[in-house]
Amino acid sequence: MKAIHFEEYGGPEVLKLTEMERPVPTGHEVLIEIDCVGVNYADTARREGQYVVPTPLPFIPGAEVAGVVVEVGGKVTKIKPGTRVVSLIESGGYSEYALSDEFSAIPLPDAIQFHEAVALPLQGLSAYHILKTMGRMQQGETVLVHAAAGGVGTIAVQLAKIFGAGKVIATASTVEKLELAKEMGADELIDYTQEGWEMKVREVTGGKGVDVALEMAGGDIFNKTLKCLAPFGRLVVFGNASRKPYTMNPQQLMRRNQSVVGFFLPQIMKHPDLLLPSIQDLFAYVASGELKLTIGGIYPIEKAAAVHEEMNARQTKGKLILQVK
Repeated sequence: MKAIHFEEYGGPEVLKLTEMERPVPTGHEVLIEIDCVGVNYADTARREGQYVVPTPLPFIPGAEVAGVVVEVGGKVTKIKPGTRVVSLIESGGYSEYALSDEFSAIPLPDAIQFHEAVALPLQGLSAYHILKTMGRMQQGETVLVHAAAGGVGTIAVQLAKIFGAGKVIATASTVEKLELAKEMGADELIDYTQEGWEMKVREVTGGKGVDVALEMAGGDIFNKTLKCLAPFGRLVVFGNASRKPYTMNPQQLMRRNQSVVGFFLPQIMKHPDLLLPSIQDLFAYVASGELKLTIGGIYPIEKAAAVHEEMNARQTKGKLILQVK
C-alpha cells in the first residue's frame, strides 16, 4: 500500500510518499480501506516531535479515518467486513489501509458521507467535550471561542448555540475568518491580532467576562484569555499552537473562583459512556442540518506536505481532508 510517513522530525518537507506492506488485523482489530483522512494540528506537532506524547520514528501520521472495513481479527464480534465506519486511531491514517480496534470503529449512518464523518472524530468530539464535559457549559452562559474559523472553532461556535449559550464571542485573525464565524452563529466578532482584544471581550460582556473559554494557542493568548474570565469562569486548554511555555500562578484563580482545565481527547476515547452518546449526537446534528461542517479543502494524499505548509502559515479555515481513494 502507499502511505505518507516521516523518518525524522522537521518541517513539511520530511513527509514522504512510500510503499509498505498492508497491515493484517489480529485479535480485536479491524482493517479499514481508507476513503479519506482528516488533517489536524496534532499531525503537525507529531511531525515536529512536539506532540503531548512521544512520537516514535518512523511514523505515519493521521488519526481520523473514514472508509470501509475489509478484514477483521479473530476476536472481532461487533463489526463485519463491508461496514462503513469512521475511527479515531493512534496513527497510520495517511495511507490506503489502517488498523483500528473494533471499539473505536463507529458504523456510519447512511445519511453521513465519508468526508462529513472524518470531520467529526477529532474536532467534533473535542468541541463537544470541551464545552460540555470539561467546560460544564450551562444554558445562557457566555462562551469565548478562539480560532473560530478553524476545524474545532467552527463546530464549537455552533455547538455552543445548540447547547443554549446566551452569547458566543468568536475571535479570528482576518475579516474573512470572522465572517465565517458569524455565519456559524457567533454573536460577537473580535480580531485577536489587534492590541487590547481582551478588553474588547470584557466590553461586550458588560465587564463581567466569559463563563467558558476555549484556548489552544498558548503563550500571550493564554494569559490574556485568563483576563477575560468571569467569576466561576472555566478556561479549557486543548493545545499549544504557539509552542510557547505556559506561565501561570494558580493563586490568580482564587480571587474569582476560576478554573483552568486541560482536555486531551484520547482520555474520552477510553470511556464508551462518554464517547458513543456524543458521536451519535454529532451524527444527528449533521443529519438534521443543525450542525454545518466547514470543509476547508479536500486534497489528494500526495499533497500532504503542501497542506501542512498551509496549516503552519495559518492560511487555512475549516476542516482539511486528504483524499485517499
